[in-house]
Amino acid sequence: MATFQAPKGTYDLIPPVSVKYLAVREAIAAPLRNSGYGYIETPGFEDVGLFARGVGESTDIVSKEMYAFETKGGDQLALRPEGTASVLRAALEASLHKKGNLPVKLWYSGSYYRYEKPQAGRYRHFSQVGAEAIGAEDPALDAELIILADQAYRSLGLRNFRILLNSLGDKECRPVYREALQSFLSGLDLDEETVRRAGINPLRVLDDKRAEVQKQLVGAPVLRDYLCDACKAYHEQVRALVTAAGVQFEDDEKLVRGLDYYTRTTFEFVHDGLGSQSAVGGGGRYDGLSEMIGGPALPSVGWALGVDRTVLALQAEGVELDIPASTSVFAVALGEAKPTVFALVTQLRKAGVAADMSYGGKGLKGAMKDANRSGARFALVVGERDLAEGVVQLKDMESGEQTSVPVAELVDTVRARLA
Repeated sequence: MATFQAPKGTYDLIPPVSVKYLAVREAIAAPLRNSGYGYIETPGFEDVGLFARGVGESTDIVSKEMYAFETKGGDQLALRPEGTASVLRAALEASLHKKGNLPVKLWYSGSYYRYEKPQAGRYRHFSQVGAEAIGAEDPALDAELIILADQAYRSLGLRNFRILLNSLGDKECRPVYREALQSFLSGLDLDEETVRRAGINPLRVLDDKRAEVQKQLVGAPVLRDYLCDACKAYHEQVRALVTAAGVQFEDDEKLVRGLDYYTRTTFEFVHDGLGSQSAVGGGGRYDGLSEMIGGPALPSVGWALGVDRTVLALQAEGVELDIPASTSVFAVALGEAKPTVFALVTQLRKAGVAADMSYGGKGLKGAMKDANRSGARFALVVGERDLAEGVVQLKDMESGEQTSVPVAELVDTVRARLA
C-alpha cells in the first residue's frame, strides 16, 4: 500500500483508461479548430476577485466551493473553478479585442477545482474543454457553438443526450422580471441562506436542486413572459439557425445555469443515463462579463463541456471508442542483438512509426508476452544469426505470418504494410 493517496474527490488518469479521456478531448476540440478557434491556456489559479466579480458572489461556486488561499506575499488567489472568466481576463490583458477580426475565437482544455461533495460525475478536480467567441453580438455565434458541441458529441458516438435552450433576457428586461420573481419568492417559506441568495440574484433560486424548494416554485413568474422585443427576436433567430442545421433541442423556461454572468442565450447538454449529475456541458451568452471585470463592453458567448462526464455518458451508452494501438512495432532482441535493435527502433520512430521494445533482459517467451500486451501490429525479432545474415524477422501479430526482411529495407517495409 502506498503511503500517499489521491486527495478525496480526485482521481488519477492512468493507462489504458487515460487514452479515452485524450480521445474525448480531441473529439471536442476538432470541430473548434476547424471553425477558426485558436488555442489558449491560462494559469490554474487567478486573483480571487476575478471569480467573485465575474461568476457571482451569490453562486455556490464562489460562496461554498471555491478553493481560495492567501500566498506568502499576501495575494488572495483561487484555484480556477471555471474557464470563461480566466479566458476573458487573458484576452483583455493581451488586448486581443483591439487587433481586429472580432469576434476573438478561443478554445481551451484544462483542469478545474470545486470543493463539492464527491459522487459519480462530480469531482473536486475535473477536466473541461471550452470555447469562447469574444466581442460580437450575433445569433449566428450562439447557434454555431451549440452546433459545434452537438457535432463533437455525435462524432464520439453519443446519441442519448438532449440540448436544453432558454433566454435569460438582458439588462433592459431582466430587472423587471427580477422584481417580479423577488416579490413571488418573498411569499415562500425559504431558509435564511436562500432568502439571502434571492436578495442578491433571485434567478439562482430557480436553479436550486432541493425538492422542498422546487415544490414551492410551482407558479413562479416565467422569464419568457418578461422578455423585451429585442431579446425575443434574438432568441428566435438562435432557435431558427440551430433548427435549420438539423440540431434538435428542447425549450426549457426554467434553465438558469449556475453562473451570474449569463445573458440572453443559455443552454445545457444533459444525458439521462448519468443520474443526478446529468449535465455534461453547457454555456451561453455573457454580454456584460467584460465590464464586470474591468474591461470594455464586449458581448460574448461560450461553453464548457465536461470530459469526465462525457466519458461516463459514453459508458452509459455502451459506446466503445475506436482508439488505435499506441504501438505499431514491438521489437525483441535476442542475445547480443540489443544495440542493433535499439538503433532500428530509433530509426522507426524517426520515420513516424510508433515503436517500442522489450527491456530488462527478458527471454523470448517473456518478451513476446510484452509484444502481445502492447497491441502492436508487428513484432520485430532479431537474433545474432539474423544480424550475421543482415536480416530481421517481422511477425504479423494478427495473422501470425513471419517473414525475413533485409535490415536496410525494414523502415520502408513496415511503413508500406501499415499503410
